[in-house]
Amino acid sequence: MAESDLKRLFLKHAKTLQGLLTRKVRDPQLAADLVQESFLRLAEQQGREHIDNTPAYLYRTAHNLMIDHVRQQQRRKTDSVPHEALEGIVEDSPGLEETTAAEQHMRRLRQALAQLPPRTQEVFRLNRLEGFTHAEVARELNISDSSVQKHLAKALAYVMQCLQENR
Repeated sequence: MAESDLKRLFLKHAKTLQGLLTRKVRDPQLAADLVQESFLRLAEQQGREHIDNTPAYLYRTAHNLMIDHVRQQQRRKTDSVPHEALEGIVEDSPGLEETTAAEQHMRRLRQALAQLPPRTQEVFRLNRLEGFTHAEVARELNISDSSVQKHLAKALAYVMQCLQENR
């Protein structure tokens, strides 16, 4: 195919072909690239084989290039996820060592609490585990606010001592 024939084909079909591809891929730059690649492939076929219907060859080549592009994009889908989002996946789940350490810590905490008097255990549970305020604990257990503070101070001191000894 002569250069003038290729130029004539380009002027006649490029705009229509690009419009068709733009509607399909919704990206004018990508459509322009696919059109250019289609014409390059047509030019490469110059001496190799005779093409009976050149416009049909162009449209089929452009369509095949578009399908190839879409398939490549689907294979690379993880590239469209920001790196920070992938880091969050790893950070959300603790590792085996962290889980084991947390379980051991909770076991030591339960053992230390079990050695406290029942009223002190209850004050600690309501305040530290269930989030009650000192006044709410006092009302719940029908004791004074200062008693709540004394029980809590006793529980915290004992628990901290036990946890530090077991390290």
